[in-house]
Amino acid sequence: MNDWFDAEQRAERSQQLSESRRWAEALAEIDAALCVNPSNTAWLAQRGFLLDQLEQFEDAIEAYQSLLEDDPDDREVLLALGIDFERVGRLSEASETFGRLTTVFPDFEPGYCFQILLYAELEQHDKAEEMFYLAQQLRDDCPNCFYHMGISLAERGDFERAIFCWQRVLEIDPSFENIRGQMARAYRAMNDQDKAVEWYLTAIREDPGDTELFYEMGHLLAESEDWSRAAAKFRQVIELEPDHIDGHFALAEVLLLSGEPESALDLLKQVESFDEQYPGLELRLGSACLKLGRHKDARKHLERAVEDAPTSEALMLLGNCLLWLHKPAAAADQFRRVIAIDERVPNAHHNLGVCCFLTGEHESGIKHCRRALELKPDYILAVVKLVLAYERLGRFAEVREMIDYGLGIDQDNALLQHLRERLWKSRIKHGLHRVASLCRTILTLGRSR
Repeated sequence: MNDWFDAEQRAERSQQLSESRRWAEALAEIDAALCVNPSNTAWLAQRGFLLDQLEQFEDAIEAYQSLLEDDPDDREVLLALGIDFERVGRLSEASETFGRLTTVFPDFEPGYCFQILLYAELEQHDKAEEMFYLAQQLRDDCPNCFYHMGISLAERGDFERAIFCWQRVLEIDPSFENIRGQMARAYRAMNDQDKAVEWYLTAIREDPGDTELFYEMGHLLAESEDWSRAAAKFRQVIELEPDHIDGHFALAEVLLLSGEPESALDLLKQVESFDEQYPGLELRLGSACLKLGRHKDARKHLERAVEDAPTSEALMLLGNCLLWLHKPAAAADQFRRVIAIDERVPNAHHNLGVCCFLTGEHESGIKHCRRALELKPDYILAVVKLVLAYERLGRFAEVREMIDYGLGIDQDNALLQHLRERLWKSRIKHGLHRVASLCRTILTLGRSR
């Protein structure tokens, strides 16, 4: 008799702990109660609920299935079982369970509501809409229905209608969880940064411990080159979760782009301590070392990056590094590989032109710098390289043409102004070289006679 009384007390204690959201302690109490009375269906249902709160969904499924052995048509248990099947990705079993639920209880709106999300996950969006309208006939103010319908619409790229559904959720239930983050993602997908930032901030105020919200907002700000605010968000990610490897890497990328390579390198070393094979790590290590003038270290990292993934970015950086190491022929090979991937990369043509000039292939260098200028008509660096190449070859009409072209783009460019001012000196110098060369030739011929 005392055991039964103790079991009742433990079940009551479990309920009290549940109200305080102390799920693990509540589960321990209900398990103790069930040891005395394992067939108490109310306690078994409570156990399934607690397992759900602890996200032990497979165990919850077993609990609900055991309940259905006694009462196969318990609609609340069928609903919970279908939801958990969906959570763990057992979608065919979820579909079967929901189908059974709506067959036995055709007027039970939640049975249709959660099928909206199921069919969205199955990418059967027409069926999702069908379930939505069936649910609407039974209840037109269910926030879960509108939320699930919004998910389906967002997954097919219909963000305006998804936002409409989620706004309806907030009208029905302003405290609905996770909705503000979804609104932020939808506006971000629509390239409405102001609205996206507004909703991210609202979502963060609602749940200031959600690192993914900070992380996503950081990327949004980085996309618009708002480096300081982006860095602040990634730092908040790391403060909340010190081992958040993606947060460390994202902050390092922002610091690299905003001119803080030393700090970026420290963060990248931290990423390396977490995972030496982290995607993109060698590339960013190489980039940081290159910016710091540590060219030999940069080459080591960038050669590994190219070996792992020979992307245009990796090849360009390796080519630049080899140029710094005074290896123009090897650098030229990397820029040619970039052009083979995408012929319309102006930087690759410009840098290959520089390599050609350094190896004495002036006509090839001119060809590539002109191509860079075709692809990017305001490419001042390409203009300058062409001016210097034409000047070296004594083609002064083309020198004048390129100087005038460049000053038409940037009339205050000091280097082009300097090149224009020294143009007459270059002509005289080139002429004297030609006269001297002619005199040497005449003297040589005279001696040979």
